[in-house]
Formats: sequence, structure tokens, C-alpha cells
Amino acid sequence: MIQVLLADDHVVVRQGLKVLLEREGFHVVAEASDGQQAVQLAKQFQPDVAVLDLAMPILNGLDAAREIQKVSEKTKPIILTMHTESHYILEGLQAGAKGFVMKTHAAEDLVHAIREASRGRTYLSPEVSQTVVQAYQDKVDVRSEPLSRRERQVLQLIAEGKSTKEVAGLLNISVKTAETHRRRLMVKLDLHETAGLVRYAIRRGMIEP
Repeated sequence: MIQVLLADDHVVVRQGLKVLLEREGFHVVAEASDGQQAVQLAKQFQPDVAVLDLAMPILNGLDAAREIQKVSEKTKPIILTMHTESHYILEGLQAGAKGFVMKTHAAEDLVHAIREASRGRTYLSPEVSQTVVQAYQDKVDVRSEPLSRRERQVLQLIAEGKSTKEVAGLLNISVKTAETHRRRLMVKLDLHETAGLVRYAIRRGMIEP
């Protein structure tokens, strides 16, 4: 039986997906409401597949996918998304995602995606496939990420409106360290105000506008 971790910050979505997947014979071993919790549960349960919403608080789906593969090599990440922009998709595939499923088609596509991912294959919803083909034809360049793992986490939390003290608490680091990360972000990205950081986070798919 394929074991699945579900991560989405909307309880109703999670409940609906759980009913669907269990009806199809999958075993939902754990549920998470944010990316950080998803990583912890993946480490604990070592599921075959992790279904991750792209836009989750604290840690987004793409970064959660990266982290999950470090703590549970066997777990194949699948990203649920409302977006078909090429940078989301290409970054996700680079992050090791084995599936991209449009939320609008989740009921039909997710079952196929999980079965394919569990076999080590990649499944893309039709709209996503079209995006990938178009990006290839247009020779879209996925810029390498200039930020470290920790800097990305700090950036997402700042973009979500968290104070430096709240960032420190959530990441279990000192306020001074959180402030240092914030300053480094500004320098690396050549930005001079919080609004610029928020716009960057939206462009990189870390948070939804």
C-alpha cells in the first residue's frame, strides 16, 4: 500500500484529498498544515509520496520538497498548484518534484500522479506539460538561486509579515542571527526595503500575492 503525506494549509482541502486517496486504496499516514511541519512528518513517517501545496506558510512547497528529500530519500514530492508559470514548474522539477498537479484537476490527476511518482516516474497535469514544452522551446533559463536554505526561510517569513523576533522564534535562532540574515538578504538581492523582499518572494513562488 502506497503511504502518503498530505500538506496543505486549508483543512477542507486536506480532508477532501484524504477521502479521495483512501477511497483509491492509498494510506494517508500524516497531515501537515505548513511546509515546516511537512518536513518533520516526512522525517518521522518516511512516506512513499508527499503531496505538497505550493503556497504554504513558514515553508513553501518547493522548499519543503527540497528539505524532505534530505530527511527521507525514499519520499517522492508532488506539488499541488494553481499556477502554471514556467518558473514555478521548472524550479519545482529542479527541486526534485516528481509531479505537478493543478488544484482544479486534483481529483482526476492526483491519483495518477501518486502512482507514477511511487514508481519513480514524473507526472504533470496537461497544462503543466504545455508550460514545460513552451519553456523548452523558448529556451527559458532558470536562474540559479542566490540564497542559502536559511536565507530562503527567513525571506519567506519576512514576506509573510513576521517580525524579526517572530522569525527568530519560528526558526529557533537568536534575534541577532535573524537580523543578520535579513541584512544579508538585502545586500545579496540589492534591495533596500521590505516591500522589495515581498515582491521578490512572490516572483520566486515562495508566497502568493
